[in-house]
Amino acid sequence: MIYHITHVDNLARIASSGELLSDRLVAQSGGATTVIGMSEIKRRRIEVLEVSCHPGTKVGDYVPFYFCPRSIMLYVIHKANHPELSYRGGQGPIVHLEADLHQVITWCEASGRRWAFSLSNAGAQYASFRSRTQDLAELDWTAIAATDFRAPDVKEGKQAEFLVHERLPFDLIERIGVHSDAIHRRAQNAIAGGSHRPVVEVRLEWYF
Repeated sequence: MIYHITHVDNLARIASSGELLSDRLVAQSGGATTVIGMSEIKRRRIEVLEVSCHPGTKVGDYVPFYFCPRSIMLYVIHKANHPELSYRGGQGPIVHLEADLHQVITWCEASGRRWAFSLSNAGAQYASFRSRTQDLAELDWTAIAATDFRAPDVKEGKQAEFLVHERLPFDLIERIGVHSDAIHRRAQNAIAGGSHRPVVEVRLEWYF
């Protein structure tokens, strides 16, 4: 499974539009309702960092997913003390949008949509990228599953990302994981008017 995290405030727009957009397309459409990322890193992903296996494309041209819930980025949001993080609302309002990795790859290949994955943090200058299913074995799956990520090599491996070029149908989201009953209600309300309403569950084990 793969996981895209966003603020619950952004869920209604995603559901009503029927798709998840890359950071570049979100910015072009006026920006997210609530931004949870670091602005300088987002800028670098859009303007600087290339996805080497798809020449001419930047990391910010892709919809990003992690290979695990409870990601290191969520931990940064939870701690709310990183100097580059303008969002200070904590992990409570953050939702996980879960999709099946192989179903997403199948959809991408059937629709001619480019996809890739990084072996570590895709927002780093040194990131390595792949775009073949047989290369998924190169991921450090032990690090991805780790709950203790203090070791530098574990921290790098856990931050691997799966990337879908420009947009992904919301129909491919199978489940929305949330932190509390209150956010569960907000998430349910946000998707109520859309044509696709994935199951919403409180998943405390996906949080810190």
